[in-house]
Amino acid sequence: MHTRLLPLLIVLMAAVLLALGIPLAVSVAAAQQQKVVVDRIDDTAFFAALAQFVTAPPSGSRRTDPDERLETLSRELDSYYKVYGIRVGVFYANDAPMAHAPADWFLPREGEVRNAFDEALLSRRSDDPKQVWPWQRHRLVVASPVIRDGDVVAVVVTDSPTGQMRSRILSGWLVIIAGETAAMLLAVGAALRLTGWVLRPVRVLDATTHDIATGRLKSRVAAAGGPPELRRLARSFNEMADNVEAVLEQQRAFVADASHQLRNPLSALLLRIELLALELPEGNEEIASVQTEGKRLAQVLDDLLDLALAEHAEADLSLTDIGALTAERVAAWAPTAEARGVRLVGDCPPTTAWADPVTLSSALDAVIDNAVKFTPKDERVEVTVASNGDTSTIVVADGGPGLTDEELTRVGDRFWRSSRHQNVKGSGLGLSITRALLAAAGGSIAYGHHEPHGLKVTVTLPRTGPTA
Repeated sequence: MHTRLLPLLIVLMAAVLLALGIPLAVSVAAAQQQKVVVDRIDDTAFFAALAQFVTAPPSGSRRTDPDERLETLSRELDSYYKVYGIRVGVFYANDAPMAHAPADWFLPREGEVRNAFDEALLSRRSDDPKQVWPWQRHRLVVASPVIRDGDVVAVVVTDSPTGQMRSRILSGWLVIIAGETAAMLLAVGAALRLTGWVLRPVRVLDATTHDIATGRLKSRVAAAGGPPELRRLARSFNEMADNVEAVLEQQRAFVADASHQLRNPLSALLLRIELLALELPEGNEEIASVQTEGKRLAQVLDDLLDLALAEHAEADLSLTDIGALTAERVAAWAPTAEARGVRLVGDCPPTTAWADPVTLSSALDAVIDNAVKFTPKDERVEVTVASNGDTSTIVVADGGPGLTDEELTRVGDRFWRSSRHQNVKGSGLGLSITRALLAAAGGSIAYGHHEPHGLKVTVTLPRTGPTA
């Protein structure tokens, strides 16, 4: 969520800064150009005032007598060009030059100078020329009419280079860019703090939910920091977790208490059945059947008590050599397998994983017992230990009849047994107890087909500690 929310905030802030910066940059460029245009208008007005009193030569003839006002105007134009490098000229309405600098500059027949000249002939001053941007090498043309007795008799035209103006515009833009960059960095820092402040409770809530889902029911969310809505959500989540834990605890307590309380009456009942059997003829089938069912019920009660304790127990994790531990359990079950005519073999190289040795031993006992129980005579049960990156596995593969795909989806459910194995001794709780024990230790158990026939049980354990 952080990687999605932060870019969204950054894009929005960048859009706001661009919406402010672009008009500001345009305004800076317009202000710089307007400053130059105003200065040129003042200059052209001054030259127009000088040219206003210059006597025009007779029509169709050239001036031969000196004109003091014309000489003054020519000197001012030459001086202006030499100092500022701006081409300037005063031209009559028929395009003939009155005075101009430099001497080789004349009124062109087309272009920006001609357009400004024609506009000034209509008695309009060039006060709004086209904007020149820093990447353009255009020149700035300003023209003012020379009016005498209400008529336009000539036009003053200035043709200015724009290098300095474009440099000033670019400098202003660099200042704006620097300010926008600083504002963007500040906004990104604020966005990081804001998203961290908002999402930190969400991450804590997610981690706590994962802990509870994996069996650590004591985990709770610290309702501190973040928006008020998320703090209220954290308190509600803690209340929900407390209620769920209380309900589960009541269920476990009920199963444990019921198993324990029924154990004594059942033991007394079995004892009375034994006494009653002494009074009946030896080999009575009915009393033998009752004794068998009583022992089966006692086994179910013991398994229920073990399941309740397994779901309630907290694992004491440590870095364990599961290879040595598995080899020990294989050796312990070897006599039982041999008595059933089953070959129990193990491939248990030294392999480490994080596990509770007592819990893992109990789980392996249940899995190996189940494999030996359902494996026919002269078949084999293989126990293999291996490591794969971040996990270590213990695979128990038997040569029994195996399970169908539909049965594999139900194996491990409480009290579930295949309809083909109802005559085999058991309560249907062994693998459920195994799953509860492994889940408490951070492990898992999976079931699959073992070719050509049989069941393959895979126990997976983490190789990294819970704080890694």
